[in-house]
Amino acid sequence: MAFVMLGQKPEIFKERTPTYMDIRRTYLITALMLAMFLAAVEGTIVTLATPTIVKDLQGFELISLVFSVYLLTSAISTPIYGKLADLYGRKNILSIGIFIFLAGSFLCGLAQSMVMLIAFRAIQGLGAGSVLAVSFTIIGDVFSLEERTKIQGALSMVWGVAALIGPFLGGFLIDILSWHWIFFINIPFGLLAVILLQRSLKETFEKKKHHIDYAGAVTLSLAMVVFLSIFLFNQNLDSNRYLFVVGLFLISILLLLVFFRIERKAKEPMMPFSIFTKTSIIVNLISFLVYAVLMGVNVYLPIYLQNILGYRPTVAGLAMLPMSLSWLIVSFLMGKFLIKHGGKAVTLVSNAVLLISALLLSTLGIDSPILLVLIYGFIIGIAFGGVVTASTIIIQDSVGYNKRGAAVAANTLLRTLGQTIGISIFGNIFNLYITKYFIQQGIEGINPSNLYQSSAAHAALTTEQLRLSLNSSMHVLFVVFIVISCLSLVLSLAMPKMKGQGNTEAVKNK
Repeated sequence: MAFVMLGQKPEIFKERTPTYMDIRRTYLITALMLAMFLAAVEGTIVTLATPTIVKDLQGFELISLVFSVYLLTSAISTPIYGKLADLYGRKNILSIGIFIFLAGSFLCGLAQSMVMLIAFRAIQGLGAGSVLAVSFTIIGDVFSLEERTKIQGALSMVWGVAALIGPFLGGFLIDILSWHWIFFINIPFGLLAVILLQRSLKETFEKKKHHIDYAGAVTLSLAMVVFLSIFLFNQNLDSNRYLFVVGLFLISILLLLVFFRIERKAKEPMMPFSIFTKTSIIVNLISFLVYAVLMGVNVYLPIYLQNILGYRPTVAGLAMLPMSLSWLIVSFLMGKFLIKHGGKAVTLVSNAVLLISALLLSTLGIDSPILLVLIYGFIIGIAFGGVVTASTIIIQDSVGYNKRGAAVAANTLLRTLGQTIGISIFGNIFNLYITKYFIQQGIEGINPSNLYQSSAAHAALTTEQLRLSLNSSMHVLFVVFIVISCLSLVLSLAMPKMKGQGNTEAVKNK
């Protein structure tokens, strides 16, 4: 026998005294922010520690897998967590996910080889898959519309804070202790998050036997593994790369067709097709595109600041702060905007601002003042805050309580795919146009991945040539951002018109 959530939302505010209700609310928000911080800060700390880890464990050729397997297992586990949260409750599934993440962190800290570290990073990723999907599902269950926009803005701000704190925290741990502690430090914060979550969220259950959709889960996971492998591991392929990529793509299509047939027959499908309405499909596609641009901005704007304008990493990190600040401000105001103007209008305006900000980024050059970067970052943060918050609210309210976990997980999966596929494509474009720039200058044999190594091929390059090559390639990327932003804007025009917000009835029932 298993337990299943009843149709109503979780009750965390039944106590008599307002003070106690506020304490529970604070506990829940703190728990979600701690869980989000663990997932967010992990990327920045591991990136900083990578040179030290590689030097200690050896195996430079495996360095990309440290990040790839984490993204891969996180992506494939997300929809599974979403469905399990609908069946067995948000609190327990999120707690299990955090425990798996902590187990992976502990094992990573004990790793004695690169192979061991890669395997344990996969376990970490399996746990991380629960954090985004289930956290935003809980917010959709418990809080009112205006509260949700503010809390989601605060959770989004966590990623910006993590980007700033991560390098300082990682550097301190590595210098004072060792790289192993960048993983061990997760454990007390993760345990505190679970304790607060268990104390703050009350869920009502009834006994019911479930038919778990194992076939659907396995098939979708295999499809995601094969498909993402095209983008995560293609840098290691030889001259048969294109044949290999086509083969993987065809296998992915076949597995997805099998998954479609399984889900149509399943009694309790892992991903019910009823969650995909015209609105949700468009919103998911917009999320895919916007998160691709978001990943590109987060990765390549610091590169522009450091390697083209010549600022130190700390300054480059601080220069990203205006984007996080405007994101937070917009999120706090978003509730009123959604109620007054509707989900389509907010999404449309936000995408228009995204397009404008992409156009502004394309004007940056080799001698642009940093103040201009700060202003453009603030504007693009307005766009991201609007699109991301509105899309999350619309997805949360597009279905009933018992399907919200699956709907939010599907949206989270599309966001992860956008980031993973986007950064792979951007990286290939960036490297291609660096090489193309030098060929146009009559310089051959340049390997973009080793651009700053003092090899014979690079010895004759001046600092100015390096900056010009990077600036030329960066400009191409900014043009790509413009194209993606245009596509997202067109999709927002195609959204059905909604009154008040994504699902008015859902909002009224909260």
